[in-house]
Amino acid sequence: MIVCVCRRVSDREIVRHARAGMSFDEIQFELGVATQCGRCETCARDVVAQCSASHPVAALHSDIEPRAIQLATAITESKAWNSSQPLSAA
Repeated sequence: MIVCVCRRVSDREIVRHARAGMSFDEIQFELGVATQCGRCETCARDVVAQCSASHPVAALHSDIEPRAIQLATAITESKAWNSSQPLSAA
């Protein structure tokens, strides 16, 4: 459903940004929702509030100890590169 007719912003766009952890002010800045006539502001805020209440952002905390990884110096050294090579017919 289109929430902001002036900027053609849908409720799905607002939900996607809210689930990414953005506040209403950040969404307003990013999408331009409720920045022209302002008639959609209440609806847009309701969409953000419903999304935030029903799908809270997961914590970004991990109990796993960080570990170092070795990056390949060239793509041909990568294990993924080697596994994507076509198999030769036997």
